[in-house]
Amino acid sequence: MSAVSIRPATLADIPAITRIYAAAVNTGTASFELEAPTEAEMTRRMTALLDSGHPYIAATVGDTLAGYAYTGPYRPRPAYRFAVEDSIYVDQTTHRRGIGRVLLKHLIEESEKRGFRQMVAIIGDSANAASIELHRAMGFRMVGNFENVGYKFGRWLDSVMMQRALGPGASTNP
Repeated sequence: MSAVSIRPATLADIPAITRIYAAAVNTGTASFELEAPTEAEMTRRMTALLDSGHPYIAATVGDTLAGYAYTGPYRPRPAYRFAVEDSIYVDQTTHRRGIGRVLLKHLIEESEKRGFRQMVAIIGDSANAASIELHRAMGFRMVGNFENVGYKFGRWLDSVMMQRALGPGASTNP
């Protein structure tokens, strides 16, 4: 496999991003959405995140978009403004090749540069060992598990919560 390159995602990436996310929605439990959003909806979501100062990045292998990642607000209330939630999606044809790790590493760095202090991962399905282990390897710690809060594909799903400090974390005021 060629080297993975990371760059800011752009609106030109929306068709590939929509395709990658649709596969995750339609076949996996990382997302609790039941129907894949349209390109128009994915455009709206990307624009909102970029306009609010959150990083949104793309991983390419050669000329192919192999995955993408972004952060969004952890919660909408103002006191949460220094906490972000990460999302990482990798094309199913390139799983287990380290692309998620490269994306998360860059997402952490970009979030620190923007002054965010905590990153939260809400991992769909406690059986999603790959995502849990990726986050653990990148410095996240387990902080909780909501049991049976989602229902998809005929079964109940947990939400695993992990967290890591960014930059000085809570050791200093922002």
